[in-house]
Amino acid sequence: MEKIYGGLYGRFAGCTLGALVEGWTTEAMKNWAEITGDSFPPTDYWSVSKEPYRKRYGVSYEKEFTSSGMNGVPTDDDVTYTILGLLIAEEYTPEFTTENVGEAWVKYLPYACTAEDIALKNLKAGIPAHKAAEIDNPYCQWIGADIRSDPWGYMAPGLPEKAAEMAYKDAYISHRRNGIYGAMFFSAAIAAAFEVDNAIDAIKIGLTEIPRDCMLANDIRWALEARKDIKNYADAVEAVKQRFGTQSSVHTNNNACLTIFGLSIGGDDFTKVISETVAMGYDNDCTAATAGSIAGVILGKKGIPEKWYKKFNNTVYTYINNHKVFKIDDLAERFAAQAEKVHLSR
Repeated sequence: MEKIYGGLYGRFAGCTLGALVEGWTTEAMKNWAEITGDSFPPTDYWSVSKEPYRKRYGVSYEKEFTSSGMNGVPTDDDVTYTILGLLIAEEYTPEFTTENVGEAWVKYLPYACTAEDIALKNLKAGIPAHKAAEIDNPYCQWIGADIRSDPWGYMAPGLPEKAAEMAYKDAYISHRRNGIYGAMFFSAAIAAAFEVDNAIDAIKIGLTEIPRDCMLANDIRWALEARKDIKNYADAVEAVKQRFGTQSSVHTNNNACLTIFGLSIGGDDFTKVISETVAMGYDNDCTAATAGSIAGVILGKKGIPEKWYKKFNNTVYTYINNHKVFKIDDLAERFAAQAEKVHLSR
């Protein structure tokens, strides 16, 4: 339970810190920090939002992502999909199928973005779940599937192969190739994080659950080697620019490498992990959420400074149909119950 709480708090904190500056360049974030008086890289939630009354995902105002306006975990897709994964396992068991994922999406998702949006529309048009990712989908290798990785890791603690299996069935609804491998990789790494004492060991175990010669595996091996010379967010950004050039800033591969760099730079300092990762830009609410999740599982709740979760007030907001509000304590218990089922079924 200590580690499940750590993973949930870590994910929610990383996502919430990155959400207000999602996709911003490092320079833009630096400038905003100068205007607001916040530190950079940010060592607490942003004090001010540029558009405080703009709603994210039709639910949470941007001011609710700030240190003064927060009253619960505000809504984001990185948070919503974590909880949706739990609902899928509860309704269909951890042996769910891709068809089950499709049924759940149609039932629970009012809308989606990029690859998920394409898949959801295809499902609603009657296209079978196993084909929903393949029609008019230029986003099938973007980051969307790997931001859905966490529930499978939480439900298969210490069982990376099982976590990767569940991730594959979920990712197949909307992604292909490296888009799927990213989900499998991070799910396995999160599962491994329950049994190791540092993030790099978890990453190396996650790497064993994807095809050895796929592009993502090659990029991860590069990141594991390059990290030795990367001391901060600026080094990380430069390295990724040099390797990936003009690859989309929301692609699976470049963001996976940034996540690894954030974990490597931060080590066992949770604040530094999510702070440096957000400062890298790219899809930084996603990368910081994943880095925070892995670090949180390893460190446990006790290893996360209270400032990152105190104002969550045991509450999470989502845009899931008919499931708008959850209690964190309840989520932790429910993830633990599914983990027990997975272990008993071995």
